[in-house]
Amino acid sequence: MTGTPVIGVLALQGDVREHLTALASAGAEARAVRRPEELAGVDGLVLPGGESTTMSKLAVLFGMMEPLRARVAAGMPVYGTCAGMILLADRILDPRSGQETVKGIDMIVRRNAFGRQNESFEAAVDVTSVPGGPVEGVFIRAPWVESVGAGVEVLAEHGGHVVAVRQDNALATSFHPELTGDHRVHGLFADMVRAVG
Repeated sequence: MTGTPVIGVLALQGDVREHLTALASAGAEARAVRRPEELAGVDGLVLPGGESTTMSKLAVLFGMMEPLRARVAAGMPVYGTCAGMILLADRILDPRSGQETVKGIDMIVRRNAFGRQNESFEAAVDVTSVPGGPVEGVFIRAPWVESVGAGVEVLAEHGGHVVAVRQDNALATSFHPELTGDHRVHGLFADMVRAVG
């Protein structure tokens, strides 16, 4: 793809504004996506942090779940942070009642694995494919990856747990890079979108 990729942020719940800012800083045209027809107009999509059960239920309610699954299965680049990582998991170890996922990464994720809200923390995380030294990771009720399938590349670990993965056009992090001024992970995702275009 030449030019500026159009990257949406699923805007049903969560830290949408911060992702829009980070994507714009990474050279993308960033748009909020709430309806299926808006999804059709983007080259890639971010599933933001927030509350994964609420996001799942809202995606079903707003008629977004099946279109999301279809676009991701067809190869649209997608990046999930925190709750977005949970939404991209093929399996959740401890799902809430009625919780669904978009799927897209052959992994099993544990919700809130790093603890409750008051146990949130920041840590430097070395992420493969992101040059320039560690990324500042903000972990807020963050999940971790329990296990991955053969086609999944582990990009980062913290405390002995997998916190960043990639499978084909899908990228996921346990942490929130959009809450820092460092937009290199969003730059990696924008490059993934350009490569597909």
